[in-house]
Amino acid sequence: MSTDLRADNECVGAICWLCALLSASLWVQVCAGCPEGCKCAWESKTVLCVSAGLLEVPRDLPLETVSLHLDHNFINSIPEDAFQDLLHLQALHLSHNKIDSLASGALRHLSTELRLLDLSYNQLRYARQEEFGVTRAKTRLYHNPWHCDCSLQQLIESLNLEPETVHEIVCKSSARGTNEGSRWEEAGPVTGHVGQPLVKLLDSGVNFCSLQRRTIDVAMLIIMFVWFFMVIGYVVYYNYIGEDHS
Repeated sequence: MSTDLRADNECVGAICWLCALLSASLWVQVCAGCPEGCKCAWESKTVLCVSAGLLEVPRDLPLETVSLHLDHNFINSIPEDAFQDLLHLQALHLSHNKIDSLASGALRHLSTELRLLDLSYNQLRYARQEEFGVTRAKTRLYHNPWHCDCSLQQLIESLNLEPETVHEIVCKSSARGTNEGSRWEEAGPVTGHVGQPLVKLLDSGVNFCSLQRRTIDVAMLIIMFVWFFMVIGYVVYYNYIGEDHS
């Protein structure tokens, strides 16, 4: 009986040893692909690159990454293909960097599984809906020096913003909204909006897109009139030449 029990214990011990060896092997594989200055945890598929002195998004991120922490670095831009291979990404932390620009479609390739996108505490002034794609992740955009205009209004209306921080998206500068100022007044920044939360302005009836649409309509009308008079002039000239030859 004791011999059988000892054999069973040895068998269990061998299995445990093999499992530990396999786990260690997997850990080595993940760590071998871990970017320099970062720490990778296989169990949670988390890549920690916090305060690593990074100037750009690492190119050799593990493909199985679920949570990526790039906060507290010196990254100033996000290239278009930065995250396109991270198909399982659920949390992307980019706060406390120097990001002032997003490549066209930079965030369009983010995984449909993404649940959190943190771009707070950066240097973003302008952003368009096209740069974010159709992500439904909870998004943080507060503490950026935003220029409030039609593009930002459309972006804000399309994103799933974090309710707790949405009122911290404040206008550092601003375009002119509907019914603001005289039509003869020089178009320029509106100082009255500086320091105001964007959602508060929108709730009060300010619409940064109406003026832009009206300007486009006027421009199109002018172009149509110019083409109309060019056609009339051509017809008159053609008839004049025809009569002269006859």
